[in-house]
Amino acid sequence: MIDHITVAVSDLTKSRVFYEKAFAPLGYTLSFGKEEVFWAFDIGNGCLFEIQQTDSTAPLTRIHVAFRANNRAEVDAFYQSALAAGAQDIGAPGPRPDYTPHYYACFILDPDGYNIEAMINQPPEKA
Repeated sequence: MIDHITVAVSDLTKSRVFYEKAFAPLGYTLSFGKEEVFWAFDIGNGCLFEIQQTDSTAPLTRIHVAFRANNRAEVDAFYQSALAAGAQDIGAPGPRPDYTPHYYACFILDPDGYNIEAMINQPPEKA
């Protein structure tokens, strides 16, 4: 399942205002973000639509898609499989506490340079 998708925009403030108005009839609301970097809109079922300023730094690219894993082992396996298939590493599997306390993810670039992420946002599994 896709967890979130991020698209680059040329004017973050203008795009935020646009999407807040356009999404209102659908019940989608601004969820969180960081001024001058990105904004995330809750589009239901735990999924997000995100906009980012085009001059933001890596690992974001013009298009970013994050796939929701069932556990951390799946994130690790995705990463290894993607590298074996020829992906470029831009973020090894690991905790991302700057996102949320339980966020665990990896990031790769596909053959066209798109940022693909596998992630889970749950406490670690008990051993």
